[in-house]
Amino acid sequence: MGMKGMRNTPMNRTARPLRTVVAGLLVAATWGGMAWAVDPLPAKEQFHLFLLAGQSNMAGRGIVEEQDRAVHPRVLTLTKDNTWAPAVDPIHFDKSVAGVCLGRTFGITIADASPDITVGLIPCAAGGSPISSWEPGGYHAQTKSHPYDDAIARARVAMQAGTLKGILWHQGESDSNEKKAGAYGEKLQALVARFRTDLEAPELPFVVGQLGIFEQRPWSDGRRQVDAAQRHLAETVPHTAFVPSAGLTPNPDLVHFDAASLREFGKRYAAAYQSMAQ
Repeated sequence: MGMKGMRNTPMNRTARPLRTVVAGLLVAATWGGMAWAVDPLPAKEQFHLFLLAGQSNMAGRGIVEEQDRAVHPRVLTLTKDNTWAPAVDPIHFDKSVAGVCLGRTFGITIADASPDITVGLIPCAAGGSPISSWEPGGYHAQTKSHPYDDAIARARVAMQAGTLKGILWHQGESDSNEKKAGAYGEKLQALVARFRTDLEAPELPFVVGQLGIFEQRPWSDGRRQVDAAQRHLAETVPHTAFVPSAGLTPNPDLVHFDAASLREFGKRYAAAYQSMAQ
């Protein structure tokens, strides 16, 4: 029951029950050129789960390097088929261009700070998705998915094994225009409240990252409106935080953060979460 052949994708193509890859077994896995043993999952209270939501800069479009394939024994990801596997990039599967994301570095930072826990990442971002698709029944044609409904379903599967500790959110590029930006703040606050209600976690930490500040691509008024709405969320809604993106650099497309910046962003998200969790 090995996981050989999964080096370049986080997906286990064969559907199996959630615990099949770990239940009662020591499984030898070849991952990124190294052997790794998957023990049974930790106790539920020591398996800390984080939902990764938003659009492409959460899914990650950084170029994968060898360091991004290194296994951390206490950082796992929920695959497309709802099995737990080592969190090596790419962990998202929204589009074929998924690459390095901020989630893996976030997980490593959190795990290294608390040696008694295992971190479980729940990748749910959908590239190009507007915030309107992050509502019950919302559909996103680019990824042929229902972003909000899918995220809730995957979170509930993951919570059978662990304890949900927070939501990491990066989204807003698709709403940074004259038509949509004015409603963004209200929709974002409603989203946070809805996640907390549906996941039965009224004080669940919610961490939102700032849109890219790239000098080659000046901000529009719509982008400034989205930025203001995200800052306002952190200032007015309890148990939320805003993570600045100052100094981070883009891929050549001037839309997505590059891999080095996403690793740094993951550390910043971790620091923001840790400041709330203390």
